[in-house]
Amino acid sequence: MPSFTHDGVEIAFLDEGEGEPIVLVHGFASTKEVNWVAPGWVSTLTRAGRRVIALDNRGHGQSAKLYDPAQYDTRLMAGDARALMSHLGIARADVMGYSMGARITAFLALAHPEMVRAAILGGLGIHLVDGVGLSTSIAEALEAPTLLDVPDQQGRMFRTFADQTKSDRRALAACIRGSRQTLTRDEVASIRVPVLVAVGTRDDVAGSGHDLAVLIAGAQALDIPGRDHMLSVGDKVFKQGVADFLARRP
Repeated sequence: MPSFTHDGVEIAFLDEGEGEPIVLVHGFASTKEVNWVAPGWVSTLTRAGRRVIALDNRGHGQSAKLYDPAQYDTRLMAGDARALMSHLGIARADVMGYSMGARITAFLALAHPEMVRAAILGGLGIHLVDGVGLSTSIAEALEAPTLLDVPDQQGRMFRTFADQTKSDRRALAACIRGSRQTLTRDEVASIRVPVLVAVGTRDDVAGSGHDLAVLIAGAQALDIPGRDHMLSVGDKVFKQGVADFLARRP
């Protein structure tokens, strides 16, 4: 698996297909394989004639594991995605993120609009602005001695998910403590790239996609019917909505 180093942090990535590039940024406690390969996103996009680049965010997958929460500031992780594009000689690309990856994508689109042709924010709605969606109790769940020591349902879900993906739970705990930055309404309103906000109708983590979309000039909201935060990722409505959005964008 290829990797490169940015600010002393090794970042693993995949680079498949040919055509217009699209960069994929996964969510918290996930990996490029879990978020994008297994649900069929990489194969769908490469078949559609796209060059697909997906990274493991710092602390995740095959990328470097860090244990200082300050190393997971969303601006730093957006910098990793920007540096990957520069490393590959990509001046401009569509960027799609899910959950924490959508937060990273929004920060990237705000700071470097010249590099983002269009932004797809999956699994993140108004909690980009109002709150973060995931509780810091998840960090405590990840650090608990055993799953039996985790009292809350959300914490148990992420502890189980982290164990299934063989993740470094200490690194993930630092990540969720350090990556809780939000954007102001004025900052969101200043995003000037085409934006699609896609959220499951049963997603109780993201916040309203429609409430976020109305803050961004020209943004579109996509409902993913009957899906919660975890099950929206590979949904066919989500995939078709993204395909339609990308076909329409300038």
